[in-house]
Amino acid sequence: MIRVVLADDETVVRMGVRAVLAAADDVEVVGEAGTGREAVDLVLAHRPDVAVLDIRMPELDGLDAAAELRRLTTATAVLVLTTFADDAYISRALGEGASGFVLKTGDPHDIIAGVRAVAAGAAYLSPAVARRVVDQLAGAGPRPRAVERVGGLTGREREVLGLVGAGLSNAEIARRLHVVEGTVKVYVSTVLERLDVRNRVQAAIVAHEAGLIPPELRA
Repeated sequence: MIRVVLADDETVVRMGVRAVLAAADDVEVVGEAGTGREAVDLVLAHRPDVAVLDIRMPELDGLDAAAELRRLTTATAVLVLTTFADDAYISRALGEGASGFVLKTGDPHDIIAGVRAVAAGAAYLSPAVARRVVDQLAGAGPRPRAVERVGGLTGREREVLGLVGAGLSNAEIARRLHVVEGTVKVYVSTVLERLDVRNRVQAAIVAHEAGLIPPELRA
């Protein structure tokens, strides 16, 4: 069971997201908050697998809450609820440790898919915002700086990075490469360290910038 803390200062939105998550038989909402400070306190109290945080909240906004959670615990993945108007926050969210973004007004199934993905250790961008985010942060084609950054990786490490960039979980990468999941975890950790990035979403952006996404997995 994936345990979730949900935070949004709009009661109607929070009720709607909770109803969406309740439809998934593998997700349980263990706490709800209306502010970022309440969200941090609930996460520390319940130690959930995922914190679903709205960006715009009083006391602490979702990004400040994500930053504080990163300092206090690494066990809870952060999935950010966003709107198209929040594009300017995305690069900051990456630096604060968010593992994914879903659109509040998008397909409800994206929220469930996002929770499942980040709980499994994958990065997740809902289809409705994926292209917008990638275009904003990565550009339309390979960038020389990114190509240079991945030049020091081995062939297998670049392959793993491309699959991370495509949004695959460790288990999915393991099946695709015919290796055990533990091996993938080692590769991912090594890639994050060698690229000097904080999380899989940042690594995914580098993968897009360097043109490493397998053609059949491109959005």
